[in-house]
Amino acid sequence: MMNLFGLGGQEILIVALVILVLFGGRKIPELMKGLGQGIKEFNKAKANIETEVNESIKELED
Repeated sequence: MMNLFGLGGQEILIVALVILVLFGGRKIPELMKGLGQGIKEFNKAKANIETEVNESIKELED
């Protein structure tokens, strides 16, 4: 299996089972949706910062 964050296949399986027990099967889709929205917002903010930095560099070069 793939090595994710330094974890092997068995460790990932144990983590998944613990999450399933803690949150239950019905809450996991909501949890993943919230996580996805958070990542989307983070990437949007990162892109805005990169744009601002690049514009500032262009202004300094001119």
